[in-house]
Amino acid sequence: MAFTSHIFLFYFLPALLLFYYALPGRLLVARNVLLLAASYAFYAWVSPWFAALLLALTAVNYVLSRRMVAAHAARSRITLTGLAIALSLAVLGFFKYAGFFGHILNDLVAFAGAGVLPVVRVALPVGISFYTVKIVGYLVDTCRGRPPARSLPDFACYVSFFPQLLSGPIQRYGTTDPKSEPVPAFAAQLVTRAHTLDKFSWGVALFMLGFAKKILLANDVGQVADAVFAAASPGTLDAWFGALAYTFQLYFDFSAYSEMAIGLGLMLGFECPRNFDAPYRAESFSDFWRRWHISLSSWLRDYLYIPLGGNRAGAGRTYVNLMIVFLLCGLWHGAGWTFIVWGAWHGLWLVIERALGRKPLYARLPTPVRILATLFLVTIGWVVFRAATLAEAGRLLTLMFVPTTAQGGSTLLSAIIYTRGHLLAMALCGLLVFQPVQGFDWTRRLDGSRVLVPAGLFALSVLTLFAQSFRSFLYFQF
Repeated sequence: MAFTSHIFLFYFLPALLLFYYALPGRLLVARNVLLLAASYAFYAWVSPWFAALLLALTAVNYVLSRRMVAAHAARSRITLTGLAIALSLAVLGFFKYAGFFGHILNDLVAFAGAGVLPVVRVALPVGISFYTVKIVGYLVDTCRGRPPARSLPDFACYVSFFPQLLSGPIQRYGTTDPKSEPVPAFAAQLVTRAHTLDKFSWGVALFMLGFAKKILLANDVGQVADAVFAAASPGTLDAWFGALAYTFQLYFDFSAYSEMAIGLGLMLGFECPRNFDAPYRAESFSDFWRRWHISLSSWLRDYLYIPLGGNRAGAGRTYVNLMIVFLLCGLWHGAGWTFIVWGAWHGLWLVIERALGRKPLYARLPTPVRILATLFLVTIGWVVFRAATLAEAGRLLTLMFVPTTAQGGSTLLSAIIYTRGHLLAMALCGLLVFQPVQGFDWTRRLDGSRVLVPAGLFALSVLTLFAQSFRSFLYFQF
């Protein structure tokens, strides 16, 4: 069930809020149980089997975490932690990577002259990458001495919390990111949280803005990106237009989901730190990852980069650790060589910046030029990220850098991508990505005028929704 579906917007959400606030505020446990039931209903709408898998993983990891805490010897705690993490990653690996590694094995077998082996094909449970890293983070924190969940329902509510279930943000259970905005840990909010009109209003306004970004901007420029990437022989201008369209689509689609998720949490009394902070205003790749998908980048830092040794073992080891982290980051996003190459692209630039004293190659250029240079390099990476294969990525990048005139079908492609509506949407995207004040901050303090803007955009978006074909959020595929 997507946030932009009619079922969610007109039935699920109103019913949940009605029953949630009908329960007395002092019965917070009852409200948590209602949220747990609603979250599983939300996920079971996608597939009851996915919900059953989520429940099984949650129960097993809860039991193992309790046994971990009860173990007196440090070696036993580490062993149980490793077992629980290995189990969670094995389930993720089976569903997400079995086919990818099966094809690699077949390539090796074919190279050796042997027969082709059968490849396992399974449906990917939506959101499994996100709730797996939440579980792993919880296990590591518990092994480090953080208190475990009070009960299975508490832990299940955390793992399945429907606003964050399918695409994050990746909120931690018993702790918070020390470098992010100070908000209570999720565990603390299960015990006590404030339900105020200001918080609810902020959540509604943030949800509305996110909804508008998805429907009015991301879906529109997504049509441009889809047309260009599917075209047989676009020209150089078309290729750049499509690459920029996907750059905008990915940001407005994913940041919209994050804002809607955070807004929904606020409506239910939960606080979550921001997940995006004007990433296309970044002046370097290091700055980009402080602004893009903040909950993931901080998770990679605290649960992967630092345990690998971080920058404590010399420059050479630091560079290796950065490359490992971003290769795994790419693989986490998807089972394919394009994602691995995309991760390597980001890792390479981060290594270069670290070697130059945390500065980009173009550090001496004026700030606007540094921003445009970073966006240019990030866009090249997004082309690889979006392409179905490395060959397709190479073809489009060649068209972008070798001046080419569009071949057959160019008139039809131009008629699709250079419409007045698409040009307006692209211009709005280009204007908004460079705004320093983001919706997360703008909606925090509402007055009369600030209420009218999200309300008007939301009304327009709902009307547009009826005329659009349904487009799922991009990160559902990861």
